[in-house]
Amino acid sequence: MRRRLALAAAVLAASAGTVLAQNFNRAPSFGTLNLSANFAPDPTVVNVTAGGQLPAERLGGAGCVGSIADAPDVRLNYRAGQGLPLYISATSRADVTLVVNLPDGRWVCNDDFRGTDPGMVFTNPQSGQYDIWIGHYDRGSRVPAQLRISEIPPAR
Repeated sequence: MRRRLALAAAVLAASAGTVLAQNFNRAPSFGTLNLSANFAPDPTVVNVTAGGQLPAERLGGAGCVGSIADAPDVRLNYRAGQGLPLYISATSRADVTLVVNLPDGRWVCNDDFRGTDPGMVFTNPQSGQYDIWIGHYDRGSRVPAQLRISEIPPAR
């Protein structure tokens, strides 16, 4: 009996991180974009409010910092084209971060790609659903930001 309780406690502890992870099944707070290769306008810009209560560090990837919301800020349904990269970035007067759940389920994060603005360049982007969060360092504080989607990556 004691062994079963210990096993049950271990399973519950191991699954707690999963329960508290970002919920990409929730409706995005600032909308869904449906873009195909060669989209216009380029860049496509979405005004968002960055930040949230959940620490991005719990995702465990390099660059996962700041606090983010539970639901994605924006969902991008993207149909890739041959030879075109995909650039996802955020800008704000505050220092913001970027968290993306890729179509294959992997999590990627970035902070300070250009100055204090985060960004990611996917040279061979996947087609599918990208769930995007913009984080902020002051947990619980929300700041205005812009999400930018482009096929023209900037020079670093």
